Amino acid sequence: MKIYTKTGDKGLTSLIGGTRVPKYHLRIESYGTVDELNSYIGLIRDQNITVHDKEILKQIQDRLFTIGSSLAADPEKAKMILPDLQTADVELLELEMDSISQQLPELRHFILPGGSNTISFCHIARCICRRAERITVQLASESTVDEKVNIYLNRLSDYLFTLARKIANETNVPENQWVPRI
Repeated sequence: MKIYTKTGDKGLTSLIGGTRVPKYHLRIESYGTVDELNSYIGLIRDQNITVHDKEILKQIQDRLFTIGSSLAADPEKAKMILPDLQTADVELLELEMDSISQQLPELRHFILPGGSNTISFCHIARCICRRAERITVQLASESTVDEKVNIYLNRLSDYLFTLARKIANETNVPENQWVPRI
């Protein structure tokens, strides 16, 4: 099987279910952004972080593929059985954040991104996650989107922020606190 099909040469692509849409369609933008996010999660996994964090990030990558397949499906025509998100997926992120937060100092300032490559990668992924959430919220206002997708992306961006703080704490990198000029 060849990797290229030439079916997208005129700027159209197919959703699961066969519907052809322009490559700039909001549904394509939504799962494309989730794919971009997934690549950054992989970059974070490739860093020198704990085995536990790597395992959680691998689960997140799996869930992002689940989200991508959901967003790539035409809700009116897709007949395939697709993997789906579960409430437990959101709960896992919440449990991880709760556990991490117990080890961190109380957050009293906004945090400027940076401090190390790994911390910065977490913040970049967080920003991409927020963009993916905004796009899927917009898509949900126009079409069918599983509500768990937006909930998951919302929690995931919070998790990535918390993970950045955890990594800073573990590597003794001071947080870049934003103190506004007044």
